[in-house]
Amino acid sequence: MDNEPILILGTGALATLFAARLAEQGRDVTMLGTWQAGLDALERDGARLTDAGGRERSFRVRAARDPAAARGAKYALVLVKSWQTERAARQLADCLADDGLAVTLQNGLGNDAILADALGRERVSLGVTVAGATLLGPGLVRAEGEGSVSLAAHPRLGVVKAALRRARFNVEVAADARSIVWGKLTINAAINPLTALLQVPNGELLKRPPARALMGELARETAAVAAAQQIRLPFADPVEAAEAAARKTAANHSSMLQDVRRGAPTEIDAICGAIAEAGERLDAPTPLNRACWQLVKALQ
Repeated sequence: MDNEPILILGTGALATLFAARLAEQGRDVTMLGTWQAGLDALERDGARLTDAGGRERSFRVRAARDPAAARGAKYALVLVKSWQTERAARQLADCLADDGLAVTLQNGLGNDAILADALGRERVSLGVTVAGATLLGPGLVRAEGEGSVSLAAHPRLGVVKAALRRARFNVEVAADARSIVWGKLTINAAINPLTALLQVPNGELLKRPPARALMGELARETAAVAAAQQIRLPFADPVEAAEAAARKTAANHSSMLQDVRRGAPTEIDAICGAIAEAGERLDAPTPLNRACWQLVKALQ
């Protein structure tokens, strides 16, 4: 069915961006979350997008706290923080159709395994997204650029893939799930903790030589942990990939910086923490990831 409704888990920056872009194309979107201020704003005013010029547009969505409001959902996008995945898995267990599909587009490692434990591997698909989105208030996001989505191959991805393309996301399907996850992890580890620690937007890292050097070393360090697992990244040069991502989202405040500024838990455990722990198991040194892990935790 071409216009199948889509459920979105989350009410933060990326969840609101995806909801607005999908609803703009006439898609029936329900957002499931626990942030009451966000739910109230989304239900009252819709998912609102503003551009760099301050032009604001609003798109009607449904917003709910109770999974019963989305019971029988065939397709779900999981866009909650990594530390919220277990709760999202429980919510999906209550509402996802038996033949439904949950697509995680989250940061960090291990989210798909948590979802698969609750839903069964056949009902979970893995993906990553690079999209600039800054949460300006409940239900209101400033979008930076079109955004891209990489999805691991799955036999039931057709509706989701078509919906995201209609919503102007650049979508690709990859055969190797680990490659796309570790590719995104390499970029996240290089950019997010430094922006949170230095309190700067992504592009500022490129303008400060010491920060740019650290960004490059973090990318190399993470790529080395991937290589130790025989994981081939989706790019040849991790430093170039990290710098290109920072350049593409130059004005964006990373999700980790946004979390630190509002006193919320960050995803540092699932990013630098997961890399450091993997490096320890594989005897691959990760001193910078480990340092960033502890420094960002000290900010929380």
